[in-house]
Amino acid sequence: MIVPRRVALRSLFAVAVTAFTGGALGRVTSRPPSGNRAEGPRDPHAFDEMYRGRRILGFSGPEGTPTALVDGRPLHLMRCADGGYVTPIDHYESCPTPLAATRAAVDELGAAPLSPLAGAHGVHADPTGGSPRGVHA
Repeated sequence: MIVPRRVALRSLFAVAVTAFTGGALGRVTSRPPSGNRAEGPRDPHAFDEMYRGRRILGFSGPEGTPTALVDGRPLHLMRCADGGYVTPIDHYESCPTPLAATRAAVDELGAAPLSPLAGAHGVHADPTGGSPRGVHA
């Protein structure tokens, strides 16, 4: 049986998209080491807890930089000159640790979901009058 070219190309595209999506999600959802001696030293930025009804997760990202997720969405952490951390949600309060900065962002968000823009540096005010603090209604 001869398979039409269109069917073959569609199948190949579906396999490629599935493989790419699986690989990308595997990196995003991978957990940091638990700290067992067999796995090496404990991650200094690791945390995984429920805080005010939200799951917050932290670990060392590329080059040892702290990475935080709020309900699975990335939250950008920025290092301050005083050694603390701030987030796009609250640029005004320097927190001593990535965990404290993530908790402060959750406090500020309240019940609102985290905006996809909060995962990138340079969150700006929404031109339609939305909140400039990373809140996505």
